[in-house]
Amino acid sequence: MPVDVHLIAVRDGERGPEVLLSRRAGTVYAAGHWHFPSGHVDGPAEDVVTALVRETREETGLVVDPDDVRAAVTVHHRSPHGRARVGFFFEVRHWSGTPEVMEPEVCDGMGWFPLDAPPEPMVAYCRAGLDAYRTGAGLALHFQEPGDPIGHAPTADRLRVVPRSTGPGTPETPHPARSIVMRETRRSVHDPA
Repeated sequence: MPVDVHLIAVRDGERGPEVLLSRRAGTVYAAGHWHFPSGHVDGPAEDVVTALVRETREETGLVVDPDDVRAAVTVHHRSPHGRARVGFFFEVRHWSGTPEVMEPEVCDGMGWFPLDAPPEPMVAYCRAGLDAYRTGAGLALHFQEPGDPIGHAPTADRLRVVPRSTGPGTPETPHPARSIVMRETRRSVHDPA
């Protein structure tokens, strides 16, 4: 099963947190759609953090110290064509450099967007990772059905957040912020208005 790494670079914007997104271009999957800077693990000798640091530099020019990488969410995804993959989404809040398009053959735009108002069209798999990240989940499932669009569509939302363990002997009490984000995510996903 392919393993992907996704950069959730977060900065403080004028109206709250912003995330860095790139627009896919050329003959790549989902050209014209927004996505986190991302890539694949290069073989069995490369770990996911090393892959993220490498892909971040290759795609954005940003230099990230591995010690500044934080696990955000893992998404088990199945595309509308039935292919499965696992994506590790990592949060990074410290880096060196200014983001820029480093691979114009596969990316024709890059910018900062509000965490709670990503642009459209956005790759559904990536949007699932973003929505799961916003809930504070550590694991999510995103199993698309045949015929689902590649881009995020509220009518074809397939995100299922897997609750975190509270640990042995610990009573389960949901974090209040998670309940608010889940309610807002469901509303934005299921209400077309």
